[in-house]
Amino acid sequence: MASLDTTVELIAAPDEGCAAAAQRAFDAKTKPRGSLGRLEELARQVAAIRRQPLPGPEPAAVVVVAGDHGIAEEGVSAYPQEVTAQMLANFAGGGAAISVLARAAGARLVVVDAGVRGDVRIEGVLDRRLGPGTANAARGPAMPRALAVRALETGIELAGELVSDGVGLLALGDMGIGNTAVSSAVAACLLGRDPEEVVGRGTGIDDDGLRAKVTAVRRALEVSAPDPADPVGVLAAVGGFEHGVLAGLALGAAASHVPVVLDGVIVGSAALLAARIAPAARAAMIASHLSPEPAHALVLADLGLEPLLDLRMRLGEGSGAALGLQLVNAALLLLREMATFEGAGVTDAGA
Repeated sequence: MASLDTTVELIAAPDEGCAAAAQRAFDAKTKPRGSLGRLEELARQVAAIRRQPLPGPEPAAVVVVAGDHGIAEEGVSAYPQEVTAQMLANFAGGGAAISVLARAAGARLVVVDAGVRGDVRIEGVLDRRLGPGTANAARGPAMPRALAVRALETGIELAGELVSDGVGLLALGDMGIGNTAVSSAVAACLLGRDPEEVVGRGTGIDDDGLRAKVTAVRRALEVSAPDPADPVGVLAAVGGFEHGVLAGLALGAAASHVPVVLDGVIVGSAALLAARIAPAARAAMIASHLSPEPAHALVLADLGLEPLLDLRMRLGEGSGAALGLQLVNAALLLLREMATFEGAGVTDAGA
């Protein structure tokens, strides 16, 4: 299995020379300079990450990582835990929102079981199980530290497999009842925020459920008292198996010069873990959208990322990331295929 330390050492700063070359290419296109706005920024970013002056669209994959959470025992979700496994079957069967959106984006959908409760084996779902869900973080650590490292290295290994198989653009998604609660705990710890500032309604809990969720997150942080300067320790104390695998995917992709399109608050909190483990990894990240969950805007601000979309989506599954993929590939198609002033015989006014 790929080593966490070795992977971190491989993550380097993006190539700003390639970004500048991409911008020069855009400036020669038949349009006023800068008129494609953030699409030009996206193309520059991808050029720098890939270290290619004129990158084009490459095969994309949406990776949805699922895990269950012991903290669900505290009544933090409107849905029972068996929904996690049921939704995995829905993903694999092609009927979920992310199934539709991945098809629309022309992306491969990879569904990963990182630790769903019960003896669950679903055809079409990758088995990367680290256990039958985490322990209840409100009562003690969610997992041993060694298992947190294994989760990270599982994601790194999976990223390597996808890159070796030709994937050049990665979008990340999640599934797991109780995962907004543990994501809030991760964010609260790493950002130094009070649980009331970061805990949201998740699947749609009522006021009583929200109070119970804030209480559970606060208790989780008090019981284990994770050190925000130790991101692996934070993952072990209050995170989920899918957080570790998602963070590992982000690290592995960054080490391979592959852009990573993030989904909402769960993926965002995993990306925050990755960025605290390897700060250079954040340069490979693209924020697809802004979730209504209060922690998400705080996480993106800390990562220095501006979301591409704000559609008030709070589904998860990688749904926002799949939409973001289409914008990234549109930007790269414009860079590759749009005519230049000289080629089209159009006068360049220099504006």
